[in-house]
Amino acid sequence: MSSASSPAATSVPVPRTRFNTLPLLIALFCLLWSYAFVAGKIGVTDCPPLILLVARFSLAGVLILGASLLRRDQWDLSWRDAAVFAVLGVANNALYLGLGYTGLKTVSAGLGALIVSANPVFTAMLAAMFLGETMTLRKVVGLVLGIAGVAFIVWHRMKVGTDSPHGILFTLASLASIVAGTVLFKLLAPKGSLWIGNGIQNIAGGLAVMPFAFTLSSLSDVVPSMRLAGAFAFLVLGGSILAYLLWFHLLKVCGATAASAYHFLMPPLGMLFAYLVLGEHVEFRDLLGIVPVALGIYLVTRPAAASPK
Repeated sequence: MSSASSPAATSVPVPRTRFNTLPLLIALFCLLWSYAFVAGKIGVTDCPPLILLVARFSLAGVLILGASLLRRDQWDLSWRDAAVFAVLGVANNALYLGLGYTGLKTVSAGLGALIVSANPVFTAMLAAMFLGETMTLRKVVGLVLGIAGVAFIVWHRMKVGTDSPHGILFTLASLASIVAGTVLFKLLAPKGSLWIGNGIQNIAGGLAVMPFAFTLSSLSDVVPSMRLAGAFAFLVLGGSILAYLLWFHLLKVCGATAASAYHFLMPPLGMLFAYLVLGEHVEFRDLLGIVPVALGIYLVTRPAAASPK
């Protein structure tokens, strides 16, 4: 018998361990989403916020759908799915960013990121009510710790008095919009290509904001500058295209509560970027709030222990 046919010589294929890309996707999403507050603050300094958003959404939608046509992507969305993405465009784009950017005119980028990071608390409650997601004691403790850390930093920033209450109200309304958009995405569960769906969402958001943009502001208010061009390029490519694709993917694979919990990372990251890029002041008391925030993220997103057979 030849060695080739010998049982001892027969090689047994060893299964390869697949590399888990989820942590990298989460990290990239958090970096893009938190830096978008800084880019937005730069953008609204030289351009009316609603005009900036109309240009951002319109260009992002044209780029996405144009690329789909060039690649001859198959249109696999039903009319119902397309309508759902259009509704999400009103909630996630027009309302969330429209209200948020209006608030950024009188609120620091760090505080804007901080307020929106309360998203997981309200999303978890609504997900338990409408989506059937389990609200365990561990998640409740994690959410309480997260909101406590966020509230501590908010209280300190309000005490300093550098941010406008008017702008804070707009930012809180922005928070309500992203919570509604998050729950709607999971509740309505649109099928088909997220890439094409994101294009529809951007076009719908741009159309929804357009009447208000050109009624409440004018193109003559735009101050052309290199910093505006750089911020706009990031907001279109990094924000409206890549970050939203990552966000929808995380909603699908992690669930609404766990995916939203990553917004607790936005305050420290947003403050760090605001400090490095905009020179916004950060005190040690602000940084103390990061500890319960980090612990809250761990408790909310940690997988439940497998039950013994």
